[in-house]
Amino acid sequence: MKILVGYDGSGAAQDAMNTAKKYAAALDAEVDIVTSMVRGTEGEQEEITQAERGLDYAKSLFAAENIACETHLLIRGLAPGEDLVRFAKENDVDLMVVGVKRRSKVGKLLMGSTAQFVIIKAPCPVLSIK
Repeated sequence: MKILVGYDGSGAAQDAMNTAKKYAAALDAEVDIVTSMVRGTEGEQEEITQAERGLDYAKSLFAAENIACETHLLIRGLAPGEDLVRFAKENDVDLMVVGVKRRSKVGKLLMGSTAQFVIIKAPCPVLSIK
């Protein structure tokens, strides 16, 4: 079984990662931790470095519990929701785990919602954690 966790360093993403650890341990699953960035130009180098550090930290949490885990920093010009869904399709993911940030309806309308996009478009079941 393959589990994908969308990770952006937020508290909601941390909660998703903790839940994915429990599922992976119970189901003897492999985990892909994915961070998506729209751009990766020289101007965003600090953001890229920060994302890589976050992924290294996330991987260490899974390694501490002997859970098979790979990290992926995607910079493909896609919105994070699109990137996660595409990655899931490309890698035959069985379950996606995403953190849901609390926002008002107006905030979701103006800013969109990565979790909402993933829940609607994912090729597999999605577990949302809030």
